[in-house]
Amino acid sequence: MYDASVMHRGVARAVADFVVLDGVRAVLDVATGTGLVLRAIAVRDPQVRLIGIDISAGMLEVARNELPAGEFIEGRAERLPLLDASVDLVTCATAMHLMAEPGVVFSEIARVLAPRGRLVLATFQPPPGHSDASRPYRANHAAFETADLVAAAAAPAGFSVSRNATGRYGDDVCLLTELTSSWFGSQCETHLETSII
Repeated sequence: MYDASVMHRGVARAVADFVVLDGVRAVLDVATGTGLVLRAIAVRDPQVRLIGIDISAGMLEVARNELPAGEFIEGRAERLPLLDASVDLVTCATAMHLMAEPGVVFSEIARVLAPRGRLVLATFQPPPGHSDASRPYRANHAAFETADLVAAAAAPAGFSVSRNATGRYGDDVCLLTELTSSWFGSQCETHLETSII
């Protein structure tokens, strides 16, 4: 089971420990799965509003059962069902490498972030000799394995790297990257006609 994975639980705790929650009223976890990151953040600050989005109804059902205070929405990262500037912090753990259009996802995240909001990504640094071609699903770990590569991928959406750290979980090395956005107020255009939040 996903929740039993030592790596997934370890990364979720690492993200929760890495994020800065000062002044944060609402957190969005993109590709939340079973809500492990939000559950770990809730331990740090039970008062913050916790929102998770994922394409898997089954994973979201587990998330709702495990974190009843959270708000869990079935949807896609490429079109987040939130209003502009509606969250203070966005997290995305071990999922950006799976996005078909990461540039669109970065732009959507920038749109929903409030001014001075932050994005925290957890991405993998694959071990030597690793190839995404051996996986049974499409993945692009190589595009996000260093802070410089994350910065290059996120820059078109107005993001810049403010800090980073790494952690090891068995054979997996995870890069934690915090990004800030200058998008809002200069480039953001309201294009979401309806919102459920």
